[in-house]
Amino acid sequence: MTLSRREFTKLMAAATVAPPFSQQARSGRTIGIQVGAVSFLDEGVDPVLDRFQRDANVNALFIATFTYGRGIAGRQVPGQPLPDHGKQEYDADFHGGNFTKTHEQFYAATSLRQIQAPDHPGFDVLAEVLPRAQSRRMKTFCWYEDVFRRDLEGIDRLQEVTLSGKKANTLCFHNPEVQAFWQALTEDYVRSYPIDGVMWGSERQGPFGNAIGASHGGAGADPFEVKCFCNFCRSAAKSRGIDINRAVEGYKKLAALVRDSRAALRPLDGYFVSYWRLLVKYPEILAWETLWNDGQQSAYANIYKLAKSIRSEIAVGWHVWHNNSFSPFYRAEQDYADFCKYSDFLKVVMYNNCGGPRLASYANSVSHTILADFSPDQVLDFTYKTQNYEEANLAELPSKGLSANYVGRETRRAVNGVTSAVKIWPGIDIDIPTSNGEKKTEPQDVREAVQAALDADADGVILSRKYSEMRLSNLQAVGGALRV
Repeated sequence: MTLSRREFTKLMAAATVAPPFSQQARSGRTIGIQVGAVSFLDEGVDPVLDRFQRDANVNALFIATFTYGRGIAGRQVPGQPLPDHGKQEYDADFHGGNFTKTHEQFYAATSLRQIQAPDHPGFDVLAEVLPRAQSRRMKTFCWYEDVFRRDLEGIDRLQEVTLSGKKANTLCFHNPEVQAFWQALTEDYVRSYPIDGVMWGSERQGPFGNAIGASHGGAGADPFEVKCFCNFCRSAAKSRGIDINRAVEGYKKLAALVRDSRAALRPLDGYFVSYWRLLVKYPEILAWETLWNDGQQSAYANIYKLAKSIRSEIAVGWHVWHNNSFSPFYRAEQDYADFCKYSDFLKVVMYNNCGGPRLASYANSVSHTILADFSPDQVLDFTYKTQNYEEANLAELPSKGLSANYVGRETRRAVNGVTSAVKIWPGIDIDIPTSNGEKKTEPQDVREAVQAALDADADGVILSRKYSEMRLSNLQAVGGALRV
């Protein structure tokens, strides 16, 4: 189904009857849910929307419109318990891409154009869902993320380059074609559909954080494969007066130090002193880290500016990666005051159930690199103190998860970190996959997390990661929390 010009005009007229975004936000809290096209195909648009409103008082849809990752757009994950709705199968042939109609006229400035998702031929998720959401006065947001495949036509011109000179499956923010792609996709959505807003997510960090493994799952990162060192980054570095040769040399020395640290080859003056000494000798390491971060932030600013230039009332916001709760190195680079320059809302990830295993993974990772002078338990204690919350010990953390108190504290920090014009919608996790023996979501967890976020003055919540993996009892617990 595609919208005709007459249908589009009619929907736009209906949308303008509602008050602007900022006025709507003041009149009630946003209860959003992330959902992919596959759920509407499996269960039907109206039944899914009925369930959202009946069970969880959902008034905003965050539809996975673009991604090459199954995390927000596929069905289940193999080896995980099946949900009690939708098709009980794993979509092993998931490909991803753009789950709406791709309007080619917007993509002239980028070589990445063949992005139509082949997973559901002929199904335009926005064209199918928007009219029915509008009739229910439910808002609709495009939820798209910075996740790609290596085998896409034209992607070789956009890929990051690692320290060792290899092409990565991530795209370089200093490449003009990459910025042009994100702007093209944004313009396509904002001009082609009467959506209420867009939310973009980029769960990535700079080369320093990646080199030291400062993230959950970071222990497996190869420090010699950090990025980006492509010609566009080198040109941007040169314009800033950064010595490119010394930056590359510094990162190679950093990678070697990480390799030795993981092999328990303790330097004479210990681990932390040796890392700090390297940063002092090679300030270009952090200069390159800043260069990378500035590129990512320019993508935020460009998306915001373009969307607002087309429709000033549209809401533009960002998915803020969970690493913000774990790594003080990453948190230092995610300044809420900076986000205020180009944000209407922030979905700050506060996934407390899977947060336990993730935080334990982070602590174990950096306890073998920059903080290898300390045991993993001591690293966890240090993290609690620097991040200003305290939870279970390392042995219990994976099975217990993080508490609702953590959700409340992080919500309050986010609310206090932005101006009143920026809305905080914490991401609440419901049945995000964890390994055997690790924390699984229960209804009480959902009720307590939602209530903690709202008690901390959140402007709403976004139920995450995706409806297709949520158990219905946990979704219903949202409605229970809102009735308290």
